[in-house]
Amino acid sequence: MNLKDKIILITGASRGIGFEIAKKFIENNAIVIAISRDEKTLNENKSELKNYIPYPLDITDSEGIKNLSTFLKENFEKVDVLINNAGITKDNFLIRMKEKDFDDVININLKGTFLMTKEISKFFKKQKYGNIINISSIVGIEGNSGQTNYSAAKAGIIGMTKTWAKELTLRNENIRVNAIAPGFIKTSMTENLSETVLEKVKEKCLIKRLGEAEDIANLALFLASDRSSYITGQIIRVDGGLSI
Repeated sequence: MNLKDKIILITGASRGIGFEIAKKFIENNAIVIAISRDEKTLNENKSELKNYIPYPLDITDSEGIKNLSTFLKENFEKVDVLINNAGITKDNFLIRMKEKDFDDVININLKGTFLMTKEISKFFKKQKYGNIINISSIVGIEGNSGQTNYSAAKAGIIGMTKTWAKELTLRNENIRVNAIAPGFIKTSMTENLSETVLEKVKEKCLIKRLGEAEDIANLALFLASDRSSYITGQIIRVDGGLSI
């Protein structure tokens, strides 16, 4: 799929799924604005990838996001795709979860997605086209013990996805909004799980393995391309059949 000269914004693009998505898009000739709080890793990635433009930013900082908007207006004529991928986990059972841990996960995973989309949607409304891809999770659909905060944030992203798909087309704009709901993917977030837990997950999957970040990147690439031009408002699970 050729995305030549497409301007793609990816949050959480310094590592894991976000970095894999960035690589996949660059392989297909896109220009990626890579957003993360981790400036050091962003700059290291820049030396590895052509058309990877580091932009250090905390997506809970609304003023910083406005500065990003100014940067985009000054350097690019358009924005084609926004991929809301940034997220953290701070797991614990409900009665042990600290209020700060709840707030931190909601602020980054949910509020950050809201703030980024609110600002970048101004470009899409003016252009009368655009594409938003949110990274949710199957735990936002199914729930998961020990993840009250993460489940709530990812469920909220699903609700926002469906709402934005309706709201951003009220004047017949060609703005599509979809979400990907990954299952257990091999990233730094799953590295801390015990081998026993991972084996149980694999056993429950119809496809007997953990997912790879590339599995998510491949779907993101499809959703960003014209090949998915009639798909919007959808929540697409990529979980190896874990949740059926």
